[in-house]
Parts: sequence; C-alpha cells; structure tokens
Amino acid sequence: MGSDTAHTSGQFLALHASERPLLLPNPWDLGSARLLAWLGFKALATTSGGFAASLGRLDGNVRREEAIAHALAVAEATGLPVSADFERCFADDPTEVAETVRLAREVGIAGCSVEDWSGREIYDLDMAAERVAAAAEAAHVGTMQLVLTARAENHAHGRHDLDDTIRRLQAYQQAGADVLFAPRLRGIEQVRAVLRSIDRPLNVLVWTGVPPIAELAEAGVSRVSVGSSFAFAAYGTLVEAARELRDVGTYSYLERARVGYYEGANEAFAKSGPVPADPKETQ
Repeated sequence: MGSDTAHTSGQFLALHASERPLLLPNPWDLGSARLLAWLGFKALATTSGGFAASLGRLDGNVRREEAIAHALAVAEATGLPVSADFERCFADDPTEVAETVRLAREVGIAGCSVEDWSGREIYDLDMAAERVAAAAEAAHVGTMQLVLTARAENHAHGRHDLDDTIRRLQAYQQAGADVLFAPRLRGIEQVRAVLRSIDRPLNVLVWTGVPPIAELAEAGVSRVSVGSSFAFAAYGTLVEAARELRDVGTYSYLERARVGYYEGANEAFAKSGPVPADPKETQ
C-alpha cells in the first residue's frame, strides 16, 4: 500500500496547483461518493457533519475509528484521493493528534484536517500550533505521506477577528501544514487578505456570501469545499418530499427522484460492478 499511498497523496497535493481551484465536494456516504466520482470530480473530502447525520447523530459524535474507516471506504469505493475531516483529530493532546494522523496515513488516506476548535473553545495559539506541528510530523514520515490541512475555526464560531485568523494560519504554515483553511471567511476582500499573508494553498468553504467560483479562482484560491451542505441539501429534499406526502398527499418530488436515479445512480452505481461475493458463501 505504501507506494500507492505516496502516489495518491502526491497526486492530491499536485491538484492544488493544476486545478484552479480544485473543487473538493464532500460526500457523506458511499452512494454520494460514487455519484461525485462519476460526475468527474478529481478528489473528495469527507464531512464530519454529513457522516454523523448518515449515522443519525449530530456533528461531533463520531469516533476516531469510525471516521478513519469511513474515509478509507470512500477512497476505496471511488479510487480518488480523499481528505478526511477529523475535526480536532479526536484529541487535545498533541501526541494523540499525531496518533490520529499516523493511523490515517498508514491505512492509505491521502489527506486529513486538524482544527483549532476544542469543542468548547478556540485553542490558545501556542497550543494550536503545537498540535499542528505534531500532526505535520506524523503526516510527513517516510514514503507514505499525507496532505495535512490546518484549520483556523474563528469565523465558524462567531469570533470574527481576521487579524487573529491570519496569525493562526501563518503559525500553522510555519508548523508544517500543507494546506490552510479558515471556514466562513466573509467576502472576497477577506479571502484576498488571507491569500496575501500566506504561502500555502488556501481552501475556501462554500457559504452564504462567498463569491462564485470564478471570482475565487481569479483571486488565487487553490481549493473549494462544500462541507456538509450537499448532505443537508439532500436531507432537505427528503424533508420536503416527506412533508408533501404527509400533509398534501401529492408527489411532485418524483421528478427530482427521476433525476437522481436516471441521471445519477443508475449510471454511477452500475460502474461499481456486481455485489462482491460473501466469503462465507464461497467456502
């Protein structure tokens, strides 16, 4: 697995330069992953919120082993480089952060992220940088390297201090992160201010007020992800369809279902081949 992993990780990092920007959608299960691969996207990222929802849980309620297994399953189902959303890497302590990254790297995941949000508060900058440094050291060992994305979570948690966000991203760059990410930047001027201050690829999250892809590309953004928005758009469609059935008794949602099947699943899933044989049945 080592050489394949090294190739996939290198391919993933190279896409940040060759694609301007790299569109990195976030599937939440294997069906959505296969659909996105069939649609031609060149890499994928998991979404902690979307994956948790697929298990009937809220974001922040997935265990480390579940998140690693999910990211690996998405990679194996699609053959694409996958960056895993590991939130805070399931630990406060830098040593345990590094252990999460090591486990992901050794099973062959191309990339992962580490946040500076503890689940209760933003980590002190020194502590946050120490955690990124530990993650980077674990990510960049030997030939089986992993692309590390470091996230500054200020704006996602109501702390709209752009100067502090920039200081954090610069510290994470210095600590060895390959890609930098500050979710929920507001408008193109904030994006440009961040880009002027760093020397690593920047990921921008699709969010209300974020400019169109063409404008982000012109500014120099390297990567655009959607977080859990695709997952909850799908869940929103389910809620609307179920309410129509329950409250109105009509079926206008069938047209969207036809699109999902005939223009999506029917072709995308057919390419995945037949169901693998159960080993117990072949003995």
